[in-house]
Amino acid sequence: MIETTQEFTPPAAVLVAVDCGDYDVSASLDELSELAKSADIRPVSRIIQKRSSPDTATCIGSGRLAELKQLCEADGAQIVLFDCELTPTQLRNLEKDTRLRVIDRTMLILDIFAARAHTSEGKLQVELATLRYMLPRLTGRGVEMSRIGGGAGTRTRGAGETQLETDRRHIRRRIDSLRRRLGEVEHRRESLRTHRKKAGTPTVALVGYTNAGKSTLMNALTDAGVLVEDKLFATLDPTARALKLPGGQSVILIDTVGLVRRLPHHLVDAFRSTLEEAALADVILNVCDASSPEAAVHLEVTRDLLDSLGCGDTPVIPVLNKCDQVGGLDELPVVGNAVRISALNHQGLDALLFAIEAALPPMRRRVKLLLPFNKAGLAALIRRDGVVEYEEYTPDGLVLVAMADIRIYHEIKDYVTE
Repeated sequence: MIETTQEFTPPAAVLVAVDCGDYDVSASLDELSELAKSADIRPVSRIIQKRSSPDTATCIGSGRLAELKQLCEADGAQIVLFDCELTPTQLRNLEKDTRLRVIDRTMLILDIFAARAHTSEGKLQVELATLRYMLPRLTGRGVEMSRIGGGAGTRTRGAGETQLETDRRHIRRRIDSLRRRLGEVEHRRESLRTHRKKAGTPTVALVGYTNAGKSTLMNALTDAGVLVEDKLFATLDPTARALKLPGGQSVILIDTVGLVRRLPHHLVDAFRSTLEEAALADVILNVCDASSPEAAVHLEVTRDLLDSLGCGDTPVIPVLNKCDQVGGLDELPVVGNAVRISALNHQGLDALLFAIEAALPPMRRRVKLLLPFNKAGLAALIRRDGVVEYEEYTPDGLVLVAMADIRIYHEIKDYVTE
């Protein structure tokens, strides 16, 4: 008997957007199309309706809804993708009218995140964001559930509504549990940051739009072996690796989750502890795909998020990646102090390393000191803010080799021997 393997055909989807003049709808739909492909959904057509505001019942008007149903039937679509976050009422009405699966932008991104999360922290963050999204959308299921129960002995509320309340309580308890567990993870992350700071190891964070080539850059600089795919959100879990700069100083390079336009607030809140790796870094690399016509917008999206995280005083180096795919320098986006590279071809990496080195704030200085016995109290000061590598009591005083915090250097400089 010969077995044949049936090839998987991604379900077809019609993309829908309401243009209220708030943003570039065409570019946003292009991004939604890429998100759909990352979730193994095949976009076949799109509908845009200009309105002053979305319809409260179905997001789009009744005439355009009728057109949507005809288009779905003609294209054989099984899914309708909306380029916005639908309310529970809109979602319920649209599924009832179209008799198709309706997915909004937030739900699609959550599905992608759920498929890509591999670490325990990433899974906890995705589950928290998903449950917070689901909780208000349980509304309206009571009528459907009441068909299962009811009858003699039920009170005015009915068995269906009782089940709805049970589901809500279960989700709220699970949300509280996830928050506690993520709080523990954040505490461990904070301890790790404190250890890095005490050890005098600066951190450099890779941030930027999804699919900008951050993982490729991480691999090129550190041989991290991070998964690289031509998909949005191919890498979700943060990765940290040691990186040695040309001057000999070591830093920790941290890869963070990619960004998109209008990243759902559920995800921003759930991934805040991860994104704070960027907020607390000593230098931030804002990586963008220089070959994309939206490169300037992508850089701005990242800058806006960094501002919301309070990174205003942190040095940010714009990194224009994939420059090998750009025809000429005149086609590159004009960005001050940007470093042009091709992570795939290892072009421009030396210039990037020197730029990182120049942007790092002086934190510690390695010194050898001879402290007179009447100044031995300075050793405690060095230990508090730095790291003592070697110490020995001699007839002339206390000899120390230490990484001393630059802020106390003026107090110890008279006793530095080398």
